[in-house]
Amino acid sequence: MRASVEEAGALLARTDSAGRRRRRSSSPVRTASPRPGSLRRHSSSFREDVGHAASETYLVSRLTFTLLQYLGLGYRWMAQLLSLTIYAILLMPGFLQVGYYYFFSSQVRRSVVYGDQPRNRLDLYIPEDNSRPCPVMAFVTGGAWIIGYKAWGALLGRRLAERGIIVACIDYRNFPQGTIGDMVHDASQGISFVCNNIASYGGDPNQIYLMGQSAGAHIAACALMEQAVKESGGHPVSWSVTQIKAYFGLSGGYNMHNLVDHFHQRGLYRSIFLSIMEGEESLSRYSPEIVAKTSSAETIALLPLIVLMHGTEDYSIPSSASQTFVDVLQQAGAQARLLLYEGKTHTDIFLQVRITLKSSVCKISSMKHGEA
Repeated sequence: MRASVEEAGALLARTDSAGRRRRRSSSPVRTASPRPGSLRRHSSSFREDVGHAASETYLVSRLTFTLLQYLGLGYRWMAQLLSLTIYAILLMPGFLQVGYYYFFSSQVRRSVVYGDQPRNRLDLYIPEDNSRPCPVMAFVTGGAWIIGYKAWGALLGRRLAERGIIVACIDYRNFPQGTIGDMVHDASQGISFVCNNIASYGGDPNQIYLMGQSAGAHIAACALMEQAVKESGGHPVSWSVTQIKAYFGLSGGYNMHNLVDHFHQRGLYRSIFLSIMEGEESLSRYSPEIVAKTSSAETIALLPLIVLMHGTEDYSIPSSASQTFVDVLQQAGAQARLLLYEGKTHTDIFLQVRITLKSSVCKISSMKHGEA
């Protein structure tokens, strides 16, 4: 099925809540000159940013050396690392523009703490006009479970913020700092923070959407299914699946059993991948497709609308991964849709969906009170 911008936009708009609650807006106080001490506070903030960047650089460097011990000297990963480096160099002009926005824009709230672990941080992209509660997109970035980082969502956050959507880019522990259980736990904590605190940042708690890309799509789907199982079983939870209006999975993998050999052939060797997934015995637990297939009707009934998007020319994760997950969800009684993008690759789909969401956000914002 070939997707279109209009179809995806209409699909997103139909999941919107019936109305919006208005809140009082306050006009910023303008002063002719800086207040006493403002320059000192700015300098202190800059020093804190530099210190934070230095600590994260040290952490990443240390984890890189640890990761090299796992990887050894395999030619595949070395060739892919070289390709990635060249690709990054070619995109450097664009990276510099996004980096300037990320570090200096007043619309970006960087490294908001949501948990106790070092990587339990998220970035918030706030629209300039937040005179009324804004829709919210909680986004879990990709990165092969190894190089994921919240700043990867800066361009998405900027574009959606320009259209009136708050974006929360959730960071999480990567391997070898953590394994898949830690990643899912971190993502769930980040989602919980968004659900319970986004109103204080101008977000509408009744219009929260969840999205993940690549490995982030897998992690977010695991968190969603795990939460639905807990909630249907009567276990205490810090956030409810019913608070999520829709889940968008971009180029994700949802059955880990089917991907072990595929990843091995592409350089993510079996031993490393199984270490990330906590052993072969844990593959079913962290396969949302299998969890959905074995879940009760009560669990499935809690799930929001699930929209999976995939490019037909994706060689990193085949589009069949999304197709089979949608089939299982539909057979179980869940609301699930698949949007295939003809000729799009693993990274193309992210750029395509960014454009789609920019278009559809206008429809969300224009929803009037009482409209379905």
